[in-house]
Amino acid sequence: MKRELNFEGNSPLLYLIATPIGNLSEFSPRAIDVIKEMDYVAAEDTRNASALLSRFSLSKPTISCREHNEEEAASKIVELLKEGKKVCYMSDAGYPTLSDPGERLVARCLEQGIKVTVVSGPSAAINALSCSGLDSSHFYFEGFLPAKESERNEELRELAKRKETLIFYESPHRITKTLIAMAASLGNRKAVIARELTKLHEEFIRGTLSELALEPEDSLRGEMVIVVEGNLEKEEEADDNAILLALKDELDWGRKGKEAVKNVAANLSVPKNRVYALYLSAFKAEN
Repeated sequence: MKRELNFEGNSPLLYLIATPIGNLSEFSPRAIDVIKEMDYVAAEDTRNASALLSRFSLSKPTISCREHNEEEAASKIVELLKEGKKVCYMSDAGYPTLSDPGERLVARCLEQGIKVTVVSGPSAAINALSCSGLDSSHFYFEGFLPAKESERNEELRELAKRKETLIFYESPHRITKTLIAMAASLGNRKAVIARELTKLHEEFIRGTLSELALEPEDSLRGEMVIVVEGNLEKEEEADDNAILLALKDELDWGRKGKEAVKNVAANLSVPKNRVYALYLSAFKAEN
């Protein structure tokens, strides 16, 4: 185990730079200062990166590091960092690695003893959650659902159990189908579509999943965030008969009283003292 402060010591350091999700004025002064010190800027799309750099009168050699060449590009970036060059990485909008390339690059750097830091910036997920009006104390970020219908539906069935507010990303050509699938798998929950965040036509569309699915598809433009209410249904606690049957099953399998009580309490999500009281009244004399 090796400890070394990110901005001290001799190990090379990769900068991840969060970029504006719409309004270019949100590009931070710190990001600009960091880029000025870099030898190279690696980017998901070098054309978009060059346009952003030009907006702030910055000019740096760029390296393409996108989904389809990330392994190869990561090797090149690691070698440059080991040679003492300064390199940062940015995706098209928001934070690298969050539903964007960069995860494999970060993993490769860490494997090679290269430190990683981030220059903070906007996040579409957090912007949408903050304005959603839904519970923000606990949330689960899903990002983009699988494109394949069967995989998407299976993922939604798993997510239906979660109590946390759910956050998804979606594109215009899939939005309606996704909302219909959500209503079918999650139930008709409260939800919000956040679109064109930080731009002139920023909009929050609020309703139930079924209501949102009826919105005209041609009115839903731009990259979108869908924020969905978590599962608020209270699970019904097992009744005494269910607990007694579960205890009998445990005991029939040869488990001792203490172990049987522990297993039943965990499996049925009921207080252990309640299970123990039923055990004492029904089975103690037999065991």
